[in-house]
Amino acid sequence: MFVSLLSFSYAVYLLHLEMLMSYIFLYYLSVTWILLAVAVAGLFQSPSSKPSSHPDGGLRSECLWNIMRLTLDEALAVGSQLEIAAINGTDIIPLSPTLAAQCGYSMDSDPWGNTKVFVSLLGCYVDNQADETFNLGLRFQMYGDGLSKKVQRDVTETCSYSRWASREILCDRNYMEVSTLMVTPEVPVTMDGQKVQETWQDAIPDAVAPNSIWKMTFHTPDSKVMVLKDAHRAGYGAMTTPTRLVLRSPYNMPETYAEEVAGVPMEVFSVSTYYKQVRRLAIIVAAAACPTGGLVFTDEVITWYVPRRIPPLISSAFKILETHMGIDGQRLDKTMMAIRRYKLSITESHVVIELPVGSPDGYYKSHAPDYSYHITYTVEPMLELLWRAEDTQADTRYKVLFPITTPLMPRPPHVTENRVPEQKVFNVLLGTFLHDVSLLNITFTTGVLTVTECNARGFDFQEHRFANSSKTFSLQVPFSDEVVLKHNPNPLTTVYFLPLVFGLLILPEQIPFPHPAELEASLEDVVLPTTTGFCDQDNFYISVKYGSQGDNFQIMMLHAGSWRELDTELYSLTDNNTHVSIVVPYTAPDTVFEAVQSDSIRARVDLLLLETPNMWQLNDLSLACNFPLTMTECYPNGTVTALAVKVESVRNLNPKYLTLSDQSCKPVFSNDRFAFFSFNLNSCGTTRTFFDNVMVYENEIAMHHSMGKHQSRKGLINPDYRHTVSCYYLVNDTETMAFRTRPRNSDPKADPGVGQLVVQMRLAQEVSYDIFYQTEDYPVVKYLQQPLYFEVELMRSTDPRIALVLENCWATLHEDRTTLPSWDLIVDRCENLDDRYIVFYPVVADARVHIPAHVKRFSVKMFTFTTDETVLKEQIFVHCDADLCDTTKPDGICSGQCASPLRNAKPLKPTGSRGRRAADISQHRISSGPIILSDSSNFV
Repeated sequence: MFVSLLSFSYAVYLLHLEMLMSYIFLYYLSVTWILLAVAVAGLFQSPSSKPSSHPDGGLRSECLWNIMRLTLDEALAVGSQLEIAAINGTDIIPLSPTLAAQCGYSMDSDPWGNTKVFVSLLGCYVDNQADETFNLGLRFQMYGDGLSKKVQRDVTETCSYSRWASREILCDRNYMEVSTLMVTPEVPVTMDGQKVQETWQDAIPDAVAPNSIWKMTFHTPDSKVMVLKDAHRAGYGAMTTPTRLVLRSPYNMPETYAEEVAGVPMEVFSVSTYYKQVRRLAIIVAAAACPTGGLVFTDEVITWYVPRRIPPLISSAFKILETHMGIDGQRLDKTMMAIRRYKLSITESHVVIELPVGSPDGYYKSHAPDYSYHITYTVEPMLELLWRAEDTQADTRYKVLFPITTPLMPRPPHVTENRVPEQKVFNVLLGTFLHDVSLLNITFTTGVLTVTECNARGFDFQEHRFANSSKTFSLQVPFSDEVVLKHNPNPLTTVYFLPLVFGLLILPEQIPFPHPAELEASLEDVVLPTTTGFCDQDNFYISVKYGSQGDNFQIMMLHAGSWRELDTELYSLTDNNTHVSIVVPYTAPDTVFEAVQSDSIRARVDLLLLETPNMWQLNDLSLACNFPLTMTECYPNGTVTALAVKVESVRNLNPKYLTLSDQSCKPVFSNDRFAFFSFNLNSCGTTRTFFDNVMVYENEIAMHHSMGKHQSRKGLINPDYRHTVSCYYLVNDTETMAFRTRPRNSDPKADPGVGQLVVQMRLAQEVSYDIFYQTEDYPVVKYLQQPLYFEVELMRSTDPRIALVLENCWATLHEDRTTLPSWDLIVDRCENLDDRYIVFYPVVADARVHIPAHVKRFSVKMFTFTTDETVLKEQIFVHCDADLCDTTKPDGICSGQCASPLRNAKPLKPTGSRGRRAADISQHRISSGPIILSDSSNFV
């Protein structure tokens, strides 16, 4: 069975793979195809077979003029080991490569086990009857693994051939043969220039029988003489038949030589043979010359040039009588040659045969030198000539069996992407390959999957075969699988990226080679998160619904004109994996007041969804509502309370500098947003006016330009703020108030309670804060600049009104928290500005943390102390002072961790230390350690 491939079609596709991936290298099984030899007493390696069946049992024999061809189909290749022997009567003679070339046997096998054996009719172990009828027997023995299974087939063939030319020359793949008709010479035989003595019997050994060869003189071109047994021992074949002298030489023997004829390299075998006749000594000079080159290759055509005149064989004028072309020793007629597009022509200097690459009489084969895909094409043409010498009228039949394999032809596989991005599936086609290529596995970024595993995972892998025996492979991978990498070049677009390596295998030699591919598709398929909100009398309620990217964003809130990340400890957050809900009091620091009315205030909160690290603004929300708020209260006793509010339109206002008309009347309470006044109607510059039955008292809250000595002018330019306080009283109006008492049975008293709040500090193994180092794990060993994750937690408390604040944290070399040197980590509830490696982590409620306000988390990179430029590679201890506060009574401490952004923490740095912190007073003191610096650190 020959495999043909008539055409290839390739699509151009540019690969730009820049990734680090590892190729899968398989076990290599080297299979050497010995085309000219047959194994003897050992094993001939043959590739694994493919299923095939033939009505003749897969073993055929044919007579092809002066040669016989036996064909063994792959169907009989039970195993991969084949042994051939000649049947000579009752003797079985195993044919070794040397014996096969010496005796006129050759063999050719393709990689799939189809085997052809060629035998010269004048070869050894052929029963020759009068040079007209030839009987041959061969035994094929095929072995399974380990010689345990043996299949034996005998084949016999009888061929008739009587149209012998005076001289016949046969060039086979492993030997040269010349046979000459034996005639009685008419002239005396000379030896070395002297006439042979009439008593020639005295010169020839008695053992030489009539018509037997005595000795041979090889011309290389120097002469070398051997008797018959020495020639046989050297590997040459020499024998006589009833009418012919047969000489045979393997290629590249010491007594053969190379010669170039008409630009074609030839190997020449020339010998003078002395043999005994009944009454005289005869000598025949014979030669054979066989081409070893003369090939020209293109992608479409193989051209084979054979010299028209071969000087070692032709010494005078001659005439070509017949020309034949064939395949595998079989002649082809003109009709078949036309169908196959073969051409045979004769020029002045050459006989030329042209064969199209891809003819069905040959076969293609895959190769992978340097892991790149190549193919070759192999075909065995035959050239047969019959010419006649004009001086002697002697005919010469010249037959050449010439196997041809093209040079390696690169056929890089092409990746064709038939993608429809809207279907969210990569659809790739890889090809084109010959039938002997199989796809073994595919390497993805997550690992290697076999073809079976790919289909089991939901990938659609298929192999597609075509009529010309070529094949392609297709693969479909959904965008949603984890092997597909994703990134977003902009907020609305997703780029899907699939790097992979196809692991291919050439059969039957089991030669692996990889082919990388990179697939990419872009889709505007990102659904952005959305924000909605509403208000009640006290709070803003904001809902953020996740988009297709989940929670890949940060929630930013506008504060004092700039955006900052949402403080998860300040506001109530609820996350259910589809959206997050936020409750913001209208008095929160991140709200602004737009306008004030007598009974309400209009507040606004601005929210931004920011994707990091690209800093894309995904969505925003500006929500404004009116909240009930009494600005002025007038009491019957003449006392007035008034509230002044900093509004957005007066951005530089500092409420603590507001006064009444009498500038000595200042707020009884103020902060950065409110000023609260309480005064009597007959003070602070209050005016009184009467309207009919109504008495009106008025005062004005304003920013006056007469500033105190501690007041800066910066920010007070154009302080356009005026707020009028008015109280209305009816004149001559009487109010009645009822008052009744009831005696108390007992004095009120409070039930005393006793308890203890415990604060603990732990070191987590990773940033997830799921696993912590236990007591037996200490001391903990860390590399330089490896993060240390600390958690401080209020234990055994379920009171949501209590909040934990880290007041100060520092590190020392010793367990005593007061020792030197030391280094400040957290100062006045904020990270040390001189240490850029301290990070606070937000705490959210989960299965372990029920009240986030009871937990604080921060990290610092591992460091070591130095003194006098000497590194102190010792252990360190971390200490903290923690404060507990009542969230129902906000003050400076309970405003949260690092509530003052304008902190000015400057740790002391005495000589020989990285810093020393001042003395601290706190409610709870906690420590963690020791932590030891590892010497094998590669961190910088």
